[in-house]
Amino acid sequence: MFRSLVLFGAADWKSAVISKNWQNKTNMSRQLHARRIEKVEKNVWIEFTRLAAEYKVVNLGQGFPDFSPPSFLLESMCNAIKGGSSMHQYTRAFGHPPLVRILAKFFGRILGREIDPMQEILVSVGAYGTLFCAFQALVDEGDEVIILEPFFDCYESMTLMAGGKPVYIPLKPHKVTGQSLTSADWVLCPEELASKFNSRTKAIVINNPNNPLGKVFQREELQMIADLCIKHDVICLSDEVYEWLTYDGAQHIKIASLPGMWERTITVGSAGKSFSATGWKVGWGIGPAHLLKHLQTVHQNSLYHCPTLNQEAVAVAFQREYDMFGTEESYFKQLPTLLQAKRLRLAECLKSVGLQPFMPEGGYFLITDISSLKVDLKDSSSKDETYDYRFVKWLIKEKHLGTIPVSAFYSQESRAGFQNYIRFCFVKDDSTLKAAEDILRQWKDQK
Repeated sequence: MFRSLVLFGAADWKSAVISKNWQNKTNMSRQLHARRIEKVEKNVWIEFTRLAAEYKVVNLGQGFPDFSPPSFLLESMCNAIKGGSSMHQYTRAFGHPPLVRILAKFFGRILGREIDPMQEILVSVGAYGTLFCAFQALVDEGDEVIILEPFFDCYESMTLMAGGKPVYIPLKPHKVTGQSLTSADWVLCPEELASKFNSRTKAIVINNPNNPLGKVFQREELQMIADLCIKHDVICLSDEVYEWLTYDGAQHIKIASLPGMWERTITVGSAGKSFSATGWKVGWGIGPAHLLKHLQTVHQNSLYHCPTLNQEAVAVAFQREYDMFGTEESYFKQLPTLLQAKRLRLAECLKSVGLQPFMPEGGYFLITDISSLKVDLKDSSSKDETYDYRFVKWLIKEKHLGTIPVSAFYSQESRAGFQNYIRFCFVKDDSTLKAAEDILRQWKDQK
């Protein structure tokens, strides 16, 4: 204490005392955080990423490939790095011109319409950044946002941070006797969905293919949603980051391609998911100019800019895919073929140890019912947590295998009904899948 006194002059000491007194008074009388973050402080990814690192697990929890992106993507990045000084400086805030031009050309062909690259596309820091801009730009205080459960968790938190009210509608599983279970078995009730729309409804959020289910919505299901959006003048936020990853003949359909939906839909995409480079954080939103201009306003006042090098490399990769689209050389055709084998491998492993997976029609993940497993979790973690949270923590700590609890993808009100499922990511190197298989089979042999 006295040593500190020597280091301070009289004026400095007086200022420090005043500052400390003010801080103490502030801590007692002033709330320092914004109330809008109070319900979104807990994050499943932060919690389970930390646990996975601490226990050095075989990680089938987080949704990222642990194999290399395609060589042409890496080559395009190397060329961008050597491409001159402009590649290392700011580019256009709403999207690098070469990238938005090829995205407009590429998706314009799929949607069957001409897309204005400068007014109808926004490139942001991943799909996450695009979604943040969309919620902040389009959802106002008191607006209701319909969210299909299970949902990627940021839909709920971003709705709350924008001042909106989440309204949940569940996809419910139904088993068809004599058939294997798939993500197609999880369906919406038309009457229940219709009941969620009212004069306060501003938007509906869909994820197609769905994370964590892997459900690929059929045209009839999308048309049901579209009809309600048109009837009630509601915006659709369509998260389609896994659009190229469909299996067993499932067809991905963009809801923006349905009659009357382009004018009210923001379609979100991801280069990270498309090219197996999730750390690059390049995502985009595509939609009509009268909606996109509001996302651009939020973007310019928050994220402002996505790295130029990454955008340049993705632009080159998309040009390649445009030229090779539909051929055997297209990465968008090769990747689902590669992942199909990994998906089947993991599913067969789970079945061999007595679990029943829901075979996904698309995406990175499959879920399985764990209710048949008899595990003593009484000392594993908080009794206030749902069973799947406690089970996944036990699996990490005791078996060193990382997964994700499916109840994390549900609202607080619905979680109890879906706490017997966990999510596995199969987009992993074969050596990772082999290590997971060894853990599961050794566990089975010990039982």
